[in-house]
Amino acid sequence: MTRSTVRGWNRGAALALTAGIAVALAPATASAAPATTDQTRESVAKAGEQLQAIAEQVNQATEAAAQQQAAAAAAGAAADQAQAAVDALAPQLRAIALSGYTGSTRSRIAAFLTSGSADDLIEQMSTLDQLAVHADGVVAQVAGARDTARRAQAAAAAAQAGAEASIADLEDRKKKLEKEMAGYQADLARLSATDQVRVQNAVAGPQVATPSPAPAPTAAAGVAVQTALAQLGDRYVAGASGPDAFDCSGLTMYAYAAAGITLSHSSRAQSTLGVRVARADLQPGDLVFFYTPVSHVGIYIGNGQMVHASVPGRPVAVTGVDKSGYDWAVRVTG
Repeated sequence: MTRSTVRGWNRGAALALTAGIAVALAPATASAAPATTDQTRESVAKAGEQLQAIAEQVNQATEAAAQQQAAAAAAGAAADQAQAAVDALAPQLRAIALSGYTGSTRSRIAAFLTSGSADDLIEQMSTLDQLAVHADGVVAQVAGARDTARRAQAAAAAAQAGAEASIADLEDRKKKLEKEMAGYQADLARLSATDQVRVQNAVAGPQVATPSPAPAPTAAAGVAVQTALAQLGDRYVAGASGPDAFDCSGLTMYAYAAAGITLSHSSRAQSTLGVRVARADLQPGDLVFFYTPVSHVGIYIGNGQMVHASVPGRPVAVTGVDKSGYDWAVRVTG
């Protein structure tokens, strides 16, 4: 599986191996039906928040799987290089074998028996000493190279096994998310149109009819804000990062890529970047994060507003930044 396969299932699809999904939606049949319309709306809204968490955990797993694949590829290259070093020494080892070198003691006896004079003996002994040093050095070098190759091959095998396991785990998580996504959309569809809007407003915040972005403090922040705003109305799709569909961290990654800044496709990973910013000090371009642990991100555009991709059924939109679950913000543009 290639990196492009692992990145985003809308294009063909982990951390993932060290942390399980912390939040899971219960199947609709596993709990009693809500007694009132208000309870139904609250239940579906809660499911929408949980869905964001699961989707972002899968994004995190996707990033981790890609990193493991890269590590496996690097380990495999190191193993190939180590084996090439062994192979390069093979001709020298064969030459030593063909020369009949069998050790310094035996060779010295042969030199003594075949030498014609003292000077001849001294010359042969000197030559034998040089040959012995060279032969011993080659043999030691071959042994070291073989040991290095064995260790590199073992590391490559372990890295490949880890990558395969994380990819399999990612596929399982993807299937789980797809099931939960279908359940959420079915529950949402059973609500009236008015209640659907109420649920989406509870999860994502009420849409701002006329966004009012403020001037950005840096050119990069300005590009990111304008790129994100250009995506208004694009669909929410879990795992998507453009150009026509996005999830929350996919939108922020896409917007900042246009500004020449690389972000991971994970809200939690993005929350560890840059410099923390207090709510009162927010500036256009700042990344704003929601829930604990972090599972949602948007881009602040000024005047108390942000642009973000939130949940199925709600396209990329501008809402107030002070929706439920606000956690903290970071500035990645310096």
